[in-house]
Amino acid sequence: MTGTLFTVTFAVAAPFWALMILLPRWSWTARIVGSPLIVLPVLLIYAVLVLPALGRVLPVVTAPTLAGVRDLLGSADGAAAAWAHMIGFDLFVGRWIWRDSRERSMPALLVAPVLLLTILLGPLGLAVHLGLRTGWAPAPVGDGGGTTSARPAGSPAPERTA
Repeated sequence: MTGTLFTVTFAVAAPFWALMILLPRWSWTARIVGSPLIVLPVLLIYAVLVLPALGRVLPVVTAPTLAGVRDLLGSADGAAAAWAHMIGFDLFVGRWIWRDSRERSMPALLVAPVLLLTILLGPLGLAVHLGLRTGWAPAPVGDGGGTTSARPAGSPAPERTA
């Protein structure tokens, strides 16, 4: 069962990544990815893997040592649980990056590689996004939630005509 859960973990997250990367401006992407509940399937897999082993996991996470974490992750159950943990958090962070980039009107072609980096090496993708986002101001309130063209930070907002 552990091997199956390991395999299913990314499979349940992949459609959300595909929406954010391949169809970032599609109205259904906003509806689906707008909910933080997209991570729920992965979190349920994590719970199925961790809860039965809680007696073994809690001592390692409450008083971590390198040897203890290594031993825990060295088992099939531990590795599968760690994978679900990473996939769940990476998806949540990827969702935040996608939403934040939309609010800032960042170009989808700029965000797509950042999301790919987040899938592969989560913290590095987040670091790149945090660096890039400093150059993009959030869209003004009432601007449609980032649906206008990109505007670097410090640029004047376009004038509205009546």
